[in-house]
Amino acid sequence: MKIHEFHSRNIFRKYGLPVPNDVLCHSVEEVEKAMAKFDDMVVVKAQVLVGGRGKAGGVKLAKNKEEAVSAARKILGMDIKGLTVEKVLVTEAVDIEKEFYVGLINDRNTKTVTLMASAEGGVEIEEVAKETPELIHKLPIDPLIGLLDFQAREVAMKLFGNVKLARKAAVIMQKLYQLFVETDSTIAEINPLVLTPDHKIWAIDGKMNFDDNALYRQAEIEAMREADEDELKEIDAHEKGLSYVKLDGNIGCMVNGAGLAMATMDMIKLYGGEPANFLDIGGSSNPQKVVDAMNILISDKNVNAVMINIFGGITRCDDVARGLIKALDIIKSDIPIVVRLSGTNAEEGLALLKETGLPTVETMSEAAKKAIELSQGQKS
Repeated sequence: MKIHEFHSRNIFRKYGLPVPNDVLCHSVEEVEKAMAKFDDMVVVKAQVLVGGRGKAGGVKLAKNKEEAVSAARKILGMDIKGLTVEKVLVTEAVDIEKEFYVGLINDRNTKTVTLMASAEGGVEIEEVAKETPELIHKLPIDPLIGLLDFQAREVAMKLFGNVKLARKAAVIMQKLYQLFVETDSTIAEINPLVLTPDHKIWAIDGKMNFDDNALYRQAEIEAMREADEDELKEIDAHEKGLSYVKLDGNIGCMVNGAGLAMATMDMIKLYGGEPANFLDIGGSSNPQKVVDAMNILISDKNVNAVMINIFGGITRCDDVARGLIKALDIIKSDIPIVVRLSGTNAEEGLALLKETGLPTVETMSEAAKKAIELSQGQKS
């Protein structure tokens, strides 16, 4: 689960991190009123659940009330990577001498929470990792003892090179680790963490993601959710017993089993196609799951072909076939579909599908090639 920057900043404050004053505004009029709370320059920042706001023109420095109102007028309603800006954060501007990056992630390689820090703040950390990975300092944190004082200071010294500043930064890192653990985060980053000419350190931008599986014990965090269309689909799928994640391709995938789903996407990529999603209907033989899955796939406007790849173990292929026939009868879609059934009751399932005229194949590679062919036919 993702949250907006203003929510992240509020959580930072709760844990004692140094965050400049700010006011959330939903209209130009609210920005005008908010400016009464600021004596100096402000920054007007678009609040959308996507990166690249600055490059898109969604972050503007304003020297006075008139400039802030003008900036809000330009930003509100702006489209940033397909998302419409509906609110802005007006925040106290900070005189920046140097920018840094500090973040925490769940690292699967080390099987720990890992602290990452870099003197190259203010830019996307992915770019730094790709171009100059040696500039990122990483510290795996032992979950039994947490981030110790000397460890935090050691990392901070690599960034600041000054004992007094390193001590301040180390405290911030330890508080960030505390909130990361206590809120069941998967990402908690400050980018940038800034140093001012008078040697103050501020967290002026924050990003946090959370573990969906832990939200049952994070009611306060879950209340911050503002799900977009894709997230709503994922939530709806979960409630219906499906595992669904939207991707950027055009070939919809319906599979049973996470491993087979991953292999199916790999196969599509191998032959030059792009999967539109991960969708696992699980091991149930309930035909309604197939109906629900097809509804989700067809609702994605990018999908122009569907590949169904079922290996029947617990799942019965004839039940999948019945669910698919029912789904197509209800949905009435002209999106082409290719089906591969193998395993329990596969012959019965294929016999049912043969009557519908749906293309069926014997192997996964054939299914992937056919799905790509069908998707290309749809493009033309």
